[in-house]
Amino acid sequence: MTNELAALSEDLAAAVERVSGSVVAVDARSRFSSSGVFWRPGIIVTAEHTIRREEEITVTLPDGTTAPATLVASDAGTDLSVLRVEAPGAASVLRGTPKPAPGQLALAVGRSPDSGVNATWGIVSAVSGPWRTWRGGRLDAYIRLDLTLYPGSSGGLVINVAGEALGIATSALSRIAGLAIPASTIDRVVDEILSRGRVARGYLGVGLQPVELPDHQKGLIVLSLEPEGPAAKAGILIGDVLVSLGGDHAADTEDIQAVLEKFGVGHTVEAGVLRGGASRNISITVGERPRRS
Repeated sequence: MTNELAALSEDLAAAVERVSGSVVAVDARSRFSSSGVFWRPGIIVTAEHTIRREEEITVTLPDGTTAPATLVASDAGTDLSVLRVEAPGAASVLRGTPKPAPGQLALAVGRSPDSGVNATWGIVSAVSGPWRTWRGGRLDAYIRLDLTLYPGSSGGLVINVAGEALGIATSALSRIAGLAIPASTIDRVVDEILSRGRVARGYLGVGLQPVELPDHQKGLIVLSLEPEGPAAKAGILIGDVLVSLGGDHAADTEDIQAVLEKFGVGHTVEAGVLRGGASRNISITVGERPRRS
């Protein structure tokens, strides 16, 4: 048993060492820093909720030196911020396609300007499919962690015992436990931020409420319309009942959000509508949700 525990201890330490060259400390708030990860050359990803200023951001690199970082953009919905930094020798995290499962060991690897690399470990306590955060973003998977996330741990790298990246740690998206923002979600958000400068979320400009239809079917009745919104421009009227969108049944507002994310801003989708008992199809061009000031 002693040998087995010693072997496990060595495996955990080796996994942390393997990824430590990709983990940085991010100084973008008062009192204490957070962690971040070199996701791509020159690109650091961290937790959005730890970014409290847009200028004078610095990072502590794996070699202990500091460097200025520029905030490219943030996406509060997925709790991700993307920073750009000049660090030619820094290693980007190596990613495979690990599939976390409940009960598997997991480590959150962070960095502090004072103590250097740090780690906390526990297990993956729950995994499910795509999940919408309370901030309105979508994670490609819900990965709940049963491990301690210290104040500087958010934005750190979550790995399995083989050193494979599961995602980055956040304490801001769940009230009951820390989560790992999945690697696939990070890739998607980083791609969009680097190409568009922001994460654009689709919208129709309608207020909807579920209603019961004959034969135990469900739909969404239009209760309000933004005058210049995509749905109003397409000819949707208050009182219409939306029964499908983009070929998918529309029984809940979550169904609508899933379709908008699938097609994206600027794409045209077919809406199946009941108006006065008659069915009709209306083409709607998905708009971009206005950003709140």
